[in-house]
Amino acid sequence: MKKLLYQFDTDALPSVFDNVVAHDGGADQVIPYGSISPQNVGGLVEGAIFTRAPRDKKNTAIFVGGSNLLAGEALYLAVQKKFFGNFRVSMMLDSNGANTTAAACVAWMSHGRSLQGMKAVILAGTGPVGQRAAVMLAQEGVRVSITGRQLDKTQATCDAIAQRFGVTVHAIAAPDLESRAAAVRDTQIIVATGASGVVLLEEEHWKGLSGLKLVADANATPPMGIAGVDIMDKGAQRHGAAVFGAIGFGALKLALHRACIARLFEQNDLRLDANEIYAIAKTMVG
Repeated sequence: MKKLLYQFDTDALPSVFDNVVAHDGGADQVIPYGSISPQNVGGLVEGAIFTRAPRDKKNTAIFVGGSNLLAGEALYLAVQKKFFGNFRVSMMLDSNGANTTAAACVAWMSHGRSLQGMKAVILAGTGPVGQRAAVMLAQEGVRVSITGRQLDKTQATCDAIAQRFGVTVHAIAAPDLESRAAAVRDTQIIVATGASGVVLLEEEHWKGLSGLKLVADANATPPMGIAGVDIMDKGAQRHGAAVFGAIGFGALKLALHRACIARLFEQNDLRLDANEIYAIAKTMVG
């Protein structure tokens, strides 16, 4: 029986990246749908859960993606509300690649070391990857702060994280280089998750920080979000800190994405969101 993955994308054009990785992860066929919302997904879910016998339902799965994390979360919950009894299939949420990217990054940073009690600042952390990295670091016992241009919007993001995941994340208004440099002065971990083409921190702002242990930049397009980081860095020592670039932990991100897709077809009731994906990532790092 063929393994069918239904790709529900909140964007009008479903992600080609997610489609390719899904095939590489073991799906025999990936069926993409665009502009999917909680309002129009019902019939699609019913088609997925009513068509195969209980023993065969593990061969059908659903992937929720798209560029908007909030829309993806709402869609992910809406799909689950259509399930009942054994009429359900396995699901994965990875809007904007946020879960797999953040999981790969934090898994590398926590590999072989305890992060308990450290302080972390996630620069431009209000986006999808920043939010998920904040959750994963907080669950490792890190005191996490995220920066944004406006304090009220950044605080709203922190409040949403607390409500959904039960962890505390602090908000810092840091709209320019000087304020971001001030934000990282007393921290052990710096992570950049901003938009491509924006330098969030100059090298001079972090190279002299004596307590700094870990630096990661999720931007794979020059210029780097944190100057002085190379996209290929994978634990390289720079200025006394272990440094990770987007390609450095990107291999794990891709492998993780494929592994998660493969797991969807092992049972018909698996849920892969941030916590579950991070747990898998920690078993794969190294």
